[in-house]
Amino acid sequence: MTQHQRLLIIDFGSQVTQLIARRLRELNIYCEIHPYNRVDDAFLASFAPQAVILSGGPDSVTRPGSPRAPEALWSFGVPVLGICYGQQTMMQQLGGLVESGHGTAEFGRAFVTPGADKLSILDGWFTDGNEQVWMSHGDHVSRIAPGFQVYGTSPNAPFAITADVSRNFYAVQFHPEVHHTPKGAKLYENFVRLAGFTGDWTMAGYREQAIAQIRAQVGDKQVICGLSGGVDSSVAAILIHEAIGDQLTCVFVDHGLLRKDEAAQVVAMFRDNYNIKLIAADESDLFLGELEGISDPEVKRKTIGRLFIDVFQKYANQIEGAEFLAQGTLYPDVIESVSFSGGPSVTIKSHHNVGGLPEKMGLKLVEPLRELFKDEVRALGRELGLPQSFIGRHPFPGPGLAIRCPGEITREKLEILRNADAVYIDQIRKHGLYDDIWQAFAAILPMRTVGVMGDGRTYDYALALRAVTSVDGMTADYYPYTHEFLGETATRIINEVKGVNRVFYDCTSKPPGTIELE
Repeated sequence: MTQHQRLLIIDFGSQVTQLIARRLRELNIYCEIHPYNRVDDAFLASFAPQAVILSGGPDSVTRPGSPRAPEALWSFGVPVLGICYGQQTMMQQLGGLVESGHGTAEFGRAFVTPGADKLSILDGWFTDGNEQVWMSHGDHVSRIAPGFQVYGTSPNAPFAITADVSRNFYAVQFHPEVHHTPKGAKLYENFVRLAGFTGDWTMAGYREQAIAQIRAQVGDKQVICGLSGGVDSSVAAILIHEAIGDQLTCVFVDHGLLRKDEAAQVVAMFRDNYNIKLIAADESDLFLGELEGISDPEVKRKTIGRLFIDVFQKYANQIEGAEFLAQGTLYPDVIESVSFSGGPSVTIKSHHNVGGLPEKMGLKLVEPLRELFKDEVRALGRELGLPQSFIGRHPFPGPGLAIRCPGEITREKLEILRNADAVYIDQIRKHGLYDDIWQAFAAILPMRTVGVMGDGRTYDYALALRAVTSVDGMTADYYPYTHEFLGETATRIINEVKGVNRVFYDCTSKPPGTIELE
């Protein structure tokens, strides 16, 4: 049973709904995102939120059968904030009117002019006159619902900010969660304050709660934990060990897709620093054999996920009383793997550790980090006493180098990739940039190019370098290296790594790209 105050975000399919959750978590507010078509009156009653936010979305409330908030919400008695599509469905459901077209669409920066009256969620706004916001709407509210007043307008949104203060209903046409709305975070802060939130979502509290939940779930049974050596699975393992001690056995699987010397480093770190039972399993031949000839990225991920399950099953059978499998699943993994049934959102990519376990496995899942974003996992790691040098490691995906090797995977390409990645990371550390970057890696491209080395012709692989800045991995921007750094790094890789004769730098943000290549 969750003890902290909770806020519910009803998702109508916006690609930036996750940013709403991030803004709230930064305010120490616990929130969950749930698709609109899974939030009915019964769910609302059982979840018992202290406030509700309605997200944006790509649909039109003027379309018959378009998404709606549950009717029970309007009499539930908690503050509600509608954003973009959330504003429009609020107006439509409560007696207002939304229309399409008529030249009132807005996409991009806009400026909101304050109304005559003050509004508590706008405290700290309009200090310099008009306020910059980010708009993204085709439809517009043409008549507000009874009981609402206008508190802000923009050139193409005469009802940019509306509220029915008596019922604690608030609605904005713009997106306060994106950084193009500079004071958006202040609006969320004001909203949760008027809703009575005290900011009780802390890692110290979460640690205590998670330990109690793990003990209640597991009882006296045995747990095996899939340990990758990354931050997520390591924090999960240490947290679970703190809860149940010797009932935990970690299984570290070398699937042949790890970085250079990584298997030896992970095993040494855990055996030298933690009194946790550890099985080190070299299953590289199994994984690489099954992946031979596969180039489709979704098939790669699903193959790796299936093989992980098979391997864990094999070792679980060797542990008497093992009834649970622990994973370092994070909230972004869950969000990105979910698609509304018949709804407007799409699955971005499959995550090998999301979606439950096959019935044949006979194991139940323990996922103590499933509610956390990446930066919260790092905070929990610090709370558990992990060294900063470890907590600050760049993320490494479960499928490993498989998704940094577009096209068919071969042992030759993996060896080239390991060596090139090692040089690249060494360069980043050498220049003191490692802690400024969220994630950096090399990827080997499915192409060969002609080059000249000495007086000879080469026909070798091209390499892409990737480095991004981010808070939680949900959005990211490329890291702005100097040309001198890129030139020096490319020269080192080509000189030191046999099989590479060309280096590119990937400067795509997320969105539209993802951080990993596949």
